[in-house]
Amino acid sequence: MTTSIIAAGSLVVSCQALPHEPLHGSHHMAAMARAAAEGGAGGIRSNSPEDIQAIRKAVGLPIIGLWKRDYPGFDVYITPTVEDAAAVHEAGAHIVAIDATDRPRPDGLELGETIARLKRKGIAIMADISTFEEGVRAAELGADYVSTTLAGYTPYSQGPLPRLELVSRLAERLAVPVVAEGGIGRPEQAAMALERGAHFVVVGSAITRPQLITADYVAAMKTAEGRS
Repeated sequence: MTTSIIAAGSLVVSCQALPHEPLHGSHHMAAMARAAAEGGAGGIRSNSPEDIQAIRKAVGLPIIGLWKRDYPGFDVYITPTVEDAAAVHEAGAHIVAIDATDRPRPDGLELGETIARLKRKGIAIMADISTFEEGVRAAELGADYVSTTLAGYTPYSQGPLPRLELVSRLAERLAVPVVAEGGIGRPEQAAMALERGAHFVVVGSAITRPQLITADYVAAMKTAEGRS
């Protein structure tokens, strides 16, 4: 198995907030990363060069960096181009996450050429995939990590989360580290992902989006009130 920048069995906390969310801003994400580090996280996943730079200054943990960008006419939005990936790397990310689905990319490059160009720059690549076939292909093309990040988020991979069975299949097939990410909402699910063969586990919304956590509590309490 490929030597991993992030230790086996680690929890990686995804510290991200989009512009419409209350905690948007690099100072908030740096504080969130510090809190995650205090809790024992083994790494941070971060969106945008600005947030990556702030988090790199705040904690000494490995950072999985990405850049969510919307390009008109394209569905790919996680670090869509080679130029975007290079900017994420230059900002201080130890690993760069890219969309590794089969969908067209804004710079016109095929996935294989994208990975090859980034590897020539010495960039460690995490392939965010949505299906087993995409994971196998990404590993064959040279990705250093394969993550289930996009399972359930492409039109052809719809279904309940988390996709622990996908983690199992990939871990049995691939020589590179497999990462469990997407819909992991409880500690026991993270533990199950490791049991299924995940090298490490990424958790985001269940830890770092308090508005969603609050909404879950409110919904459960309203349901209970309706039964009383």
